[in-house]
Amino acid sequence: MKVYQDGFCISTDFDKLNLRAIHHFLSTEAYWCLNIPFEKVKKAAENSLNFGLYDPRGQQIGYARVISDRSTIAYLGDVYVLPEFRGRGLSKWLIGTVMQHPELQGLRRWILLTGDAHGLYRQFGWAAIAHPERWMEVTVSGPPYPLA
Repeated sequence: MKVYQDGFCISTDFDKLNLRAIHHFLSTEAYWCLNIPFEKVKKAAENSLNFGLYDPRGQQIGYARVISDRSTIAYLGDVYVLPEFRGRGLSKWLIGTVMQHPELQGLRRWILLTGDAHGLYRQFGWAAIAHPERWMEVTVSGPPYPLA
C-alpha cells in the first residue's frame, strides 16, 4: 500500500524501510525503548505490519508499526515523526492511514501505550481503558535493554 499527500508518502513496503534510521530514532529518542538493540528493532519490524513515512525526496521521516491478528485486535506502537517534520499534520495523516488500512478493518479492539500523545490519539477515537481492572501485564524489572 502506498498513499501520497503533498509530496509525502506512506508505504507498507517492508523493503523500503530504513531499519537503521528507525533503530537510531527508537534507541536514542524514544522514551519507551531507549538503547534497544538493532536486532530487536529488526525482528519487531519483520513480525509487524509497518508504515514508513517518507519525505518528497524519499527519506524516511516517520514510522508506525502494528502487531495484529488482523481479525480481532491490533497493538499500535513505535509511532514517530522526526522533530523537524512535526507540526505539518503528518502524525495525524500517519495514524489515520494506519487505522484505515484494509487488513485492519472490523477489529474489535485497538490498544497502545503513550506517555505524551494522548491528544493526537483522541482525535481518532482512542480513550483511556474503560475497565483497567480487567487488564493485566507482566513487566520486566530493570532496564529491558543493556545501557550503552
